[in-house]
Amino acid sequence: MRLCFIGLCWIALTGASALAQEPGASAQTVRPESGKPIQAASELLKSKKGKEALAKVREAQAVGDRTPYENYLVERVLGQAAATAGEPSIAARAFENVATSPGTPEGERRQFLAAAASQYYLVKNYAKTAELAARYFKDGGTEKSVRTIYVQALYLGNDFASAAKELMKDLEADERENKTPAEEQLQLLASSCSQIKDAACYGKAMEMLVAYYPKREYWLSVIYGIATRPGFSERLALDVARLKIETGTMRGADEYLDAAQLALQEGFPMDAVRIIDKGYASGILGAGPEAARHKRLKDMAAKNLADDKKALAREESQSGAAKDGRALFNEGFNYVLLGRTEQGLALMEKGIRDAKAFRRLEHAKLQLGYAYHLAGQNQKAIQILKTVQGADGAAALARLWVIRLSRAS
Repeated sequence: MRLCFIGLCWIALTGASALAQEPGASAQTVRPESGKPIQAASELLKSKKGKEALAKVREAQAVGDRTPYENYLVERVLGQAAATAGEPSIAARAFENVATSPGTPEGERRQFLAAAASQYYLVKNYAKTAELAARYFKDGGTEKSVRTIYVQALYLGNDFASAAKELMKDLEADERENKTPAEEQLQLLASSCSQIKDAACYGKAMEMLVAYYPKREYWLSVIYGIATRPGFSERLALDVARLKIETGTMRGADEYLDAAQLALQEGFPMDAVRIIDKGYASGILGAGPEAARHKRLKDMAAKNLADDKKALAREESQSGAAKDGRALFNEGFNYVLLGRTEQGLALMEKGIRDAKAFRRLEHAKLQLGYAYHLAGQNQKAIQILKTVQGADGAAALARLWVIRLSRAS
């Protein structure tokens, strides 16, 4: 997964330019041998002459027996000159010294902490970046760009657990304010969760990615993550294929063929025909050395469908009361797949009320939600899918369907 780090350039520039000011008057005495080179450096910085300013600051540093206030002024202008001259290591130490100096006005302390953190980030000292950024926020800082480098420093410093924790805080704050999270934030969260092998955290990050940035690569990743999660039921393989078809993430002929065969085995030949037709429409089936095999399965599905339609026609005269809930549900699902949605949904709803007839009621709810989607009733589908529970994977798939259908509605 590609990670994009943002905000660094802004903080590096403003951290320096915001400090581009003369030390100003003070009740404390500054000796001429210190004050003159400091003043000269300040003037040079107005013209962005960082290297020349740095040389002048060096003159002030050479003065012996400097007072604490002179030290403060030297470090302050040194940091600014070094940052302007492209010497982040020097600038970082100087800004940190100013931030921790008792002579620094309280109102400016946070500014120097932010500047030091940004300069340490430039030299890849991520531990120091995180330390100073954390102090910045503890002291009441609120600048978003500092927050960005703080989290990135945690990640790049391999403190993935802390990075995930802080990112989750930011995302929850965005959610409370109805803000769309940045794609880079979600990428970083997913990567952090993956590094600490937190499947739940990773799943949530990926679900947020497909919700806000529904790229094919994210759908592939989130569906794969669910299907390979410990405890995922193999009974849901066909449901996974249905979601893949919906999101355009089927890969290769074998996935289409396996899904079609599963549909035939579960007694839904119309579903098999639909899957095969999608494969042919995509150009994946019906071509290459396996084209004859594809054609055989296509013909088999068509024959099963014809037989199924005849069987359904014979059963229509029979009383539904003679069947248990599961049989009614499956019959209704077939009707929906055949396009007879009103009749099919009524049977499915009637069947699912006989909860005792279902060994896996949550799976049935997932199928019912899918049926309402096929019937073009996405809001009803979402309502049902939100009720799916359990840890076998059905609930996770239902959440993804809700995300998908919410965008389509």
